[in-house]
Amino acid sequence: MQQRRLGRSGIVVSDICMGTMTFGLQCDEALSHRICDTAFDAGIDFFDAAEIYPVPPSAERVGVTEQIVGRWLKTKPRESVIVATKVTGPGHGWFKPPVRHGKTALDRTQIIQACEDSLRRLGTDYIDLYQTHWPDHGMPYEEVLGVLTELRDEGKVRAIGASNETCWGMMKACWAADVCDVDRYETVQNNFSLINRRCESELAQVCRREGISLLPYSPLGGGVLTGKYQDGPPPGARFTDYLTGDGERQKRMAKRFVNDRTLETTRRLTEIAESIGVSVTALAVAWSRQHDFVASTIIGATSVEQLNESLEARDLILTDETLARIDEVDFEIPNPMTEDGLRRL
Repeated sequence: MQQRRLGRSGIVVSDICMGTMTFGLQCDEALSHRICDTAFDAGIDFFDAAEIYPVPPSAERVGVTEQIVGRWLKTKPRESVIVATKVTGPGHGWFKPPVRHGKTALDRTQIIQACEDSLRRLGTDYIDLYQTHWPDHGMPYEEVLGVLTELRDEGKVRAIGASNETCWGMMKACWAADVCDVDRYETVQNNFSLINRRCESELAQVCRREGISLLPYSPLGGGVLTGKYQDGPPPGARFTDYLTGDGERQKRMAKRFVNDRTLETTRRLTEIAESIGVSVTALAVAWSRQHDFVASTIIGATSVEQLNESLEARDLILTDETLARIDEVDFEIPNPMTEDGLRRL
């Protein structure tokens, strides 16, 4: 497993990160701990959570994922594991966040309360990477970063990052850090995969020029790039539940990921993967890891078997020829995901 630095911070992590949003819903605690142990034994030392996990979020389960991760964390030397989590930002019309009664503006009171709650649930004295989970563009960035800087000064967090942030937001945050002498975001965690390559344009430039690391989530396109949706939505899959459920937001989200263009892209990528003797899952994770502005690619799992499929990519380096073939698919089917939600901010 390769090691990479998070932005300009002192934190160095494995270039694959274990995402935990399934813990406490799709995975019970025993299975979640087996997944964590398998990841750790494979060389993954970076684990990403959020106060609002598991997904889909509900008031009954808020914080359960952090509790499960925290109990597992007790079985390892604290310094051997890099723990990331997030403070919930506004729902931006998608949903009312089921935490703090939906009062999730990124102001001082909310951020400090969220951090204290996460520390308690994780059972740790500090969080290695503390991230804003969706931005609050109504709050001045210097105020948001100022509070996060206080937490770092107090030793409660080591570095800060953003999630689901726009290019404008990242540059505005960089400006605020420079002008107001507050901490800067070292990372940005956005959706990035072979069916959503938007980060390769403007956000990649922000990351390269400002020394910020991208932490891609959903490198398998929510599972679409594994091929499991090719013959119709499979029983028990997340987007199957979204497509057949009552939530309008979830249905819109699922249709961004599962549509004729993403399925055709997956079919063509599967042919490329088979021609070089790997799974399309390994191809997708390896492709994400191979970007210079990416520090660590976040993978998820609902079983140890799924995790092992993604781990096949840990030593896989795609050749220039294979990358060119992948680019040809993108040229013929550009932006198969119609949007990634950021235009709604």
